[in-house]
Amino acid sequence: MSGPRPGGDDDPRAAQHSGPGRAGDRGDHPRAAPPRPPRPPLPDLPHPPTRPDQAEAHLDVGRLDPSGRISARALLHLLGWPPGHRIQFDITAGVITATSDPAGRHTIGATGLLATPAPIRQLCHLTAGDLVVLLAQPGRDLLLIHPARTVARLLAGQFAAGNAG
Repeated sequence: MSGPRPGGDDDPRAAQHSGPGRAGDRGDHPRAAPPRPPRPPLPDLPHPPTRPDQAEAHLDVGRLDPSGRISARALLHLLGWPPGHRIQFDITAGVITATSDPAGRHTIGATGLLATPAPIRQLCHLTAGDLVVLLAQPGRDLLLIHPARTVARLLAGQFAAGNAG
């Protein structure tokens, strides 16, 4: 069996199907592609808000320790209240409010715990071991502390009135 090897250098079909850089290349190179037109500029996008949304709210549940402290590190971090940050406590409609106040009499503890003052706890009938629902609103620089029994009563009332969901 002698004769040209299929696809070999001596096969006449190889020159027909070869491209640049292959056997049978005679230096013919494809033309350079025409330059692309410049891309249009990107559209201007709205700037992200520099402040948190006023309505943004974050929830957590805590338990008062015997000294009236509540572990609320995640919410305090969201509010930007580091240890030593000065705050003011008030009571509005049975809800404890904590707000930033450079002249506030109370501070966030060194370990990031929120110490609720004894008079505030007494007025809201809170004792050691009680559960509280915490609601942080970073846009308003506000932390609300609800006794869990109050929240449970409100939710039960909504459900009984057919307003659940």
